[in-house]
Amino acid sequence: MKLASFRNGEREEACIVTAEGAVPISEVNRLTGADWPVQLYRIIAEERLDALRQWAASVSESWLRRLALPAESVRFAPLYRTPRKIWGIGFNYVRDPEELQRVPPDEEPVGFMKPDTTIVGHMDDILIPRESERTTAEGELAIVIGKRCRNVGREAAASCIAGYAAAIDVTADDIHQRNPRFLTRAKSFDTFFSFGPVLLTPDEFPKLGDVVVETVINGEVVHRNRVANMRFHPHQIVAFHSRVMTLLPGDVILTGTPGAAVIRDGDLAECRIAGHVSLANRVVDLKRNQTNSKDVIA
Repeated sequence: MKLASFRNGEREEACIVTAEGAVPISEVNRLTGADWPVQLYRIIAEERLDALRQWAASVSESWLRRLALPAESVRFAPLYRTPRKIWGIGFNYVRDPEELQRVPPDEEPVGFMKPDTTIVGHMDDILIPRESERTTAEGELAIVIGKRCRNVGREAAASCIAGYAAAIDVTADDIHQRNPRFLTRAKSFDTFFSFGPVLLTPDEFPKLGDVVVETVINGEVVHRNRVANMRFHPHQIVAFHSRVMTLLPGDVILTGTPGAAVIRDGDLAECRIAGHVSLANRVVDLKRNQTNSKDVIA
């Protein structure tokens, strides 16, 4: 199943994504008398995603198609804007299976956190801040937690995942290079986390290890790798972090990047989950485009 959020006037609403376009949950409610939450975060937080998926599988595809807004008319929003936690993993890919065999069994993930004020959606601008002269973008596979979990094992972790999404993690790399302790600041500027446009439930990935993640700049694939080459498999990542903190529905975990690319004013940065979805953002350097700043003096 594929879900997204789209902009409906001033509101951002959940929709089911089909080959024909987007089916608004609000329209489903109107026609069927159902009471599905109309925000994607609420569907996940109330743990109703499985029920919605089962309902969608029970209705005819032709009925859903008749409700779909044409894809070209839909402006996608971020999947949602207020996850309780956004956690990132670093240095998670190796080059090939042979290198993976040399990863020490006791190695642990490198992690960091990002605030929800970094979130933007598909085709929103990524803003390079005035404080940075070297900013990078990283295509990543994001895990969306679907169930409250604590101290779960790897096998149980699979059932705690609502789905996966494309993501772009942005870093003020020069700030980070000045001092490794500046990592949180370097990751936390507004617009430094693009999220969406589609949530893919786990059934969309029957062979998760075969999923290919790409960092793409101006249409050129600059880095590519497979989930099978992760040091820490997504299920392992969830299990590990559930031993640190209680994971809640809607929490997001970035699984690392096949590689970072420097971005500049005017670039188009993308994360492609090959064969499934592309997430793209224009890059605006505030040092060159002062009018794009949204500074507020309180």
